[in-house]
Amino acid sequence: MSDQSNTYSSTATGNRSILPDDMISVQEARRLILEKFSPLDSVSIPITEALNQVTTEDVVAQFDIPPYSNTGMDGYAVIAKDTKNASYSDPKKLSVTGYLPAGKIFNDTVMPGQAVRIMTGAPIPNGADAIVPFEETDEYLEKDSTKKTEKTEVLINVEAITGANIRPAGEDITKGTVVFNKGTILGPAQIAVLASLGLNNINVHRRPIVAVLSTGDELLYPGESYADGKIYDSNSSGLAAQIINFGGVPKILNIARDNVKSLTHLIREGVESADFLITSAGVSRGDFDLVKAVLAKEGHIGFWTVKMKPGKPLAFGTFTKESGAQVPHLGLPGNPVSAMLTFELFGRPAIFKMLGKINAWPRPLVNAISKDRIVNTDGRRFYARVVIEEENEIPKVILTGKQSSGILTSMSKATAFAICPSDTSGIEAGQMCEVILIDRENNYYGESTLTEKKGY
Repeated sequence: MSDQSNTYSSTATGNRSILPDDMISVQEARRLILEKFSPLDSVSIPITEALNQVTTEDVVAQFDIPPYSNTGMDGYAVIAKDTKNASYSDPKKLSVTGYLPAGKIFNDTVMPGQAVRIMTGAPIPNGADAIVPFEETDEYLEKDSTKKTEKTEVLINVEAITGANIRPAGEDITKGTVVFNKGTILGPAQIAVLASLGLNNINVHRRPIVAVLSTGDELLYPGESYADGKIYDSNSSGLAAQIINFGGVPKILNIARDNVKSLTHLIREGVESADFLITSAGVSRGDFDLVKAVLAKEGHIGFWTVKMKPGKPLAFGTFTKESGAQVPHLGLPGNPVSAMLTFELFGRPAIFKMLGKINAWPRPLVNAISKDRIVNTDGRRFYARVVIEEENEIPKVILTGKQSSGILTSMSKATAFAICPSDTSGIEAGQMCEVILIDRENNYYGESTLTEKKGY
């Protein structure tokens, strides 16, 4: 359905809502949701806590890396021309004038006919212009190369080339260089670079606090004694785990019971304590209207249905803190598979945008052959839970089991979602299909994320 064909109406509360029968596409729903999110404010945190976070300013080198020319080998610092025509049959004899371990400075100058025994990482002595490894001297049989020897002479068995085995100052980074641009996602290697620059803290977008609220009189807390007619709340735990996995900080609220006081109190608690509010259940057509009524009264909510399966019912809007700040709200279906899948498709991009990862949210999308027949009966985009097999050049996918939105174990086995388009009746066994790999991330480490990418 095109943007122009979307129909809006005014509710009794004055909020604009998409009519339940007017289903919009997954892409359009995600676009409308992401419009309400922005990168969060900048905080300074230890670099050891900054994995997967995004820089809020350029990182500029304050000195060269390495800060001085140093040796890349254990050996002897020499003047290259002193070794001219050296060979194993006709070695050159040099006088050993010192021993230089890493972390020390040689205060004298290497003169013609001299050599300094030097260890990896040590600064190149003045006058020397090449390093001859121990293996190419008469010390090649030395069992412990780190041991300071009392040698006064050394035989050089090969001709050294000027600059051999020397790492020049600034070889990696020069002073004043922008090492990482604003908007860089920090991976392990980037954090190692920050440490090499002497940085202990780094300015990044803070992690969003995401409040999670499950609703329903039928719900029990995990750990409670089982009672007939009740079910355990799996949505809060599953969604909290997803939030952590996506880079956010979950705040699990108490279960809201089916009364105005409980629901209103917990919604307000979530709004005041978080950057993003997630609710599950109570947004399907025909659900207990109390949930929708409270949501509409307390905030500005647009209800819509999305042309997808599972996860057709979805509510999205904003609430207002006492401070006046806006808090986006995503109302997920109550079925556990629907809740997790819709949060993957809509909540994950929102968290990524708050983290400053504006274009990093799309997962890898590949073509694969379905080994099973995937049925699509009602004209919605169907996301089938599958396991992907890397076979030869073309991967293959297999259904994880029954595809009902209440079969949570089939979600636990899935490593990918096979996409069955809305305009098809299904995917036949042996047919090619598009697959979202949910068990792996695109590697954006070290890249700026400030330009938005088209998603799936």
